[in-house]
Amino acid sequence: MKINRAAFAAAALLAGAAVAAGQTQVIYSFAGDEDGEYADTDLVTDTAGNLYGTTVQGGDTGSGTVFQLAHATTGWIHTVLYSFTGGADGGEPYKGVTLGPHGNLFGTAGVGGLYTGPCIDTGCGVVYKLIRANGAWTQKVIHSFTGSDGDGFGPGAGVTLDSRGNVYGMTPTGGANGFGIVFELTPDGKGNWAERVIHTFAGGTDGIGGSAGRLVLDAAGNVYGLCTTGGTHGAGVVFALAPTQSGEWTETILYTFLDEPDSGFPYGALVGDGRGNLYGTTYYAGKYDLGTVYRLSRRNGVWTQTWMYSFKGGPNGSSPISTLAGDAAGNLYGTTSEGGAASCNCGVIFKLTLSSGAPPVYSVVYRFKGPPDGAFVYNGMVANAGGTALYGATVHGGSANEGAIYQFTP
Repeated sequence: MKINRAAFAAAALLAGAAVAAGQTQVIYSFAGDEDGEYADTDLVTDTAGNLYGTTVQGGDTGSGTVFQLAHATTGWIHTVLYSFTGGADGGEPYKGVTLGPHGNLFGTAGVGGLYTGPCIDTGCGVVYKLIRANGAWTQKVIHSFTGSDGDGFGPGAGVTLDSRGNVYGMTPTGGANGFGIVFELTPDGKGNWAERVIHTFAGGTDGIGGSAGRLVLDAAGNVYGLCTTGGTHGAGVVFALAPTQSGEWTETILYTFLDEPDSGFPYGALVGDGRGNLYGTTYYAGKYDLGTVYRLSRRNGVWTQTWMYSFKGGPNGSSPISTLAGDAAGNLYGTTSEGGAASCNCGVIFKLTLSSGAPPVYSVVYRFKGPPDGAFVYNGMVANAGGTALYGATVHGGSANEGAIYQFTP
């Protein structure tokens, strides 16, 4: 399968250059309750510079929120766009939203929906759309997972849209084999959506349950993703799904993680550099079994993995579960969920400087300190339009220790 390099590069690169260690500040602290709490979310930004994300808890009924942070001259203004009830509309939304046409937002919620099926919670979860019209937002469930008849349940990752408006995503459980699915939702132009399961994980060499990182599409319509576990060595896989002329989808395993001292157990999504290389992080494995930054390169049709850095723990950080971001110079930025400041052990922002012909150089550019600073970084960062700043979320920390949104300026 041929990877469209431009598509990966566009998803990965920032517009500005990064140099030395920069400044980090909390731009919003969640208070808990109505404004949301536990921000286990990727962030997205629109052309106006507004940030969007989700909180797993909080809101009017404690079932989570979708929020917006709007940049004003006096700072940032936080607005709850939607509060989940945990009922038919879903609840506990993880990993943020995806911007769609006309400024609409798409995401998943792990519980709630119309069906309980085999699900042990208040429902099998949903895929939802937030529609903006005349300054107001309306939530619409576009799919309620059944957890039966081959459908998945319990989605815990963001979704991806193609140029035709189809929505792609994964569930970690359910499907015919119980190990999760990859799904496609297709609109009919009349407000209705049809689900199609395009891959059912078998729980063996093809991987188990996907990952928390969203899928990536290229211009040819191929879908790329990760499984955190499964594969020949149980440490996860990188896979690709290609549509066929008959309408079916074919899976190819691009790489099977070997566990330590190789990389293993990836959570974040893939990013690319425009030259055909793929990059990511793993939670475990590496030289010290505390996670890695890895590169996948293809030569003569074979993918090989190189770990670019093995996390050592302590002040250097450990156990990354984030998606990387790249700058115009080809350097990479990421976060770790643990390590850093001795008083907190709640994560770092790191930079991996890449130079042709030279080994990667790892540096910690910020160590989170805990309240009122951010704490425990489960997601990567997103850049503003000019590439002059990156934004991320922490699940704890902030002034009330209910989570925070921060700005990092390289």
